[in-house]
Amino acid sequence: MKRLYRFIMPAVAVVLAVAAFAPGCGPDVDPQNGKTDTTSTTTPDPDLIAKRFLRQEYMNVYYYWYKDVIEANSKLNVRDYDIYSFFDKMLYSKDRWSWMCDAEYYLESETGVVTGTYGASITQPYEYHEDYDIKVRYVYPGSPFAEKGVTRGWTLTHINGKATMDLIRADAFSSEFNKSPQTFTFRDVAGAEHTFTATASQSLSTRSSLITRIFTAEDFPGLTEPVGYFLYLSFKANFLNDISEAMETFRAAGVKTVILDLRYNGGGDSRASQLMVDYLAPESQTGKVYVQRVHNDLLAELDERTVVRGDGVVDPMTGQTIKATSIGAERIYVITGEGTASASEMITNGLRPMMDVKMVGDTTYGKPNGMYVLMYPGTNEDYQRYNAGDYSMLKWVFLPICFYNNNGAGEAIPDRGFIPNNYRPDDLYHDFGVEEDNIKACLTNLVTGTWPTLPEKHGYTTRSSSMKRINLTEESTNPAYGLYTVMPKF
Repeated sequence: MKRLYRFIMPAVAVVLAVAAFAPGCGPDVDPQNGKTDTTSTTTPDPDLIAKRFLRQEYMNVYYYWYKDVIEANSKLNVRDYDIYSFFDKMLYSKDRWSWMCDAEYYLESETGVVTGTYGASITQPYEYHEDYDIKVRYVYPGSPFAEKGVTRGWTLTHINGKATMDLIRADAFSSEFNKSPQTFTFRDVAGAEHTFTATASQSLSTRSSLITRIFTAEDFPGLTEPVGYFLYLSFKANFLNDISEAMETFRAAGVKTVILDLRYNGGGDSRASQLMVDYLAPESQTGKVYVQRVHNDLLAELDERTVVRGDGVVDPMTGQTIKATSIGAERIYVITGEGTASASEMITNGLRPMMDVKMVGDTTYGKPNGMYVLMYPGTNEDYQRYNAGDYSMLKWVFLPICFYNNNGAGEAIPDRGFIPNNYRPDDLYHDFGVEEDNIKACLTNLVTGTWPTLPEKHGYTTRSSSMKRINLTEESTNPAYGLYTVMPKF
């Protein structure tokens, strides 16, 4: 059977494999040179075929920088590395974005189910406020911490009676925090202490959105029209209703100004970002290009111009008729931060030539490119099963950079991220609302046309002779952060 090195239709990852790629008892044929491998080894490598398939069928074809690495990669001995190390070894030196995972991790990430968690994102607001305290960024509804009343802005002072700073200095914070059950002491935004024992959830269902609100003059004096606020955490194709419900709420309220809070949004699936753009772009921009995907020369035929869709358009990914139409927004404030990555940057960049878009917050992550979801096993028959929802044979998922994203005006996302129109630190001293500094800045600019002064620096409240910072946030600890994918289909 002939191998195909091209997609047979746009946005479709298709690889036809010969029988030698299927695990079996016969001799191991190397797809790199077609020769039989007679190398003896005392330790069988269960991923030998997968690594060779990865190199020949994926990295030598789909990888954006394949020309820069193909010669060096051809000399790599697949037996010298486990599959994760082999993938990393093949990457171009400039590439800080490509990653891979096993089937279990990928499928869990797509369902929104988190295991073994207390359901909160925590960090230290050091960069601006010089505060080493452990602060809560947000809490998932229904999580163990939410059930105990923990909210954004609370300070974690003790774990099992031990001061958090002492645990951090002893490199014991994470191990103690992740024990279950565990006793925690928090200080709320009013200064009151709360001590409780909680058990980590073994199966916490999360959603892609956290808050949808309408602000009026009763909330913020000076507003002459309702303002929609949407805190959106991840572009997940399994939760498209989260976008639709928020946007229809804004439509019903007559919202013309949207505050889109993407400060913790690391991107995700192209189907969700497409739907978001369909709702937010002005109706006059229907049919206009908002993103252009640019591939390597082998896949130049897949360079694609994606447009804003209107009501009645058939979605090529699902075959369903699109019901989303523009909500008629005239301006958008995007709250950004170092966690704003990939699809979040792409839709911001895509909407900039179409309407009044202002970015408020901190410099974004910097993820100007995207991946195809390339799976192993990866024959045509395998992809047909995956697209039908059968992942029983799936073992590995590879997400190498395959294309770059420009907007309709040809403008790229900076490699090191967008610098916002108005810099502001993340305000971890107020819950989400009109008193939270970034939200307040958006509303102030809307009412007065000016930006408020920066907040006073808080400084730390947990006194200690020696302060220490640790990496707690996903964008600084997860090598897979900044996901923008296009799903293969047939």
